[in-house]
Amino acid sequence: VQLQASGGGLVQAGGSLRLSCQASGRTLSSHTMAWFRRAPGKEREFVVAITSKGGSTYYADSVKGRFTISRDNANNTLYLQMNSLKPEDTAVYYCARSNDNFLVSEISRFTYWGRGTQLTVSS
Repeated sequence: VQLQASGGGLVQAGGSLRLSCQASGRTLSSHTMAWFRRAPGKEREFVVAITSKGGSTYYADSVKGRFTISRDNANNTLYLQMNSLKPEDTAVYYCARSNDNFLVSEISRFTYWGRGTQLTVSS
């Protein structure tokens, strides 16, 4: 499975952006997908996960109410709509696929990772 995240960029605080993650090689439709991020000088952290059919989601408290995850299994694509962006959202964002369909957030549960896309939010 190859994952490629895109859509990052520079945005002002309060703005919006949508990230995409395109998968190739194998379908995503049977696995939980997630977004993680790594801010400068910090460890990679969980942002949000979604189960295979999109029936369940789990958000980190820091993004709850501002970010929305979705997926288009027919097109093997994962999305992250980010609204009300804050400077502290600045990070490299990674998409990842787990090996099962459980709603999890631990990095160790995700086997496949995209290269990441940079989001910078200016104040």
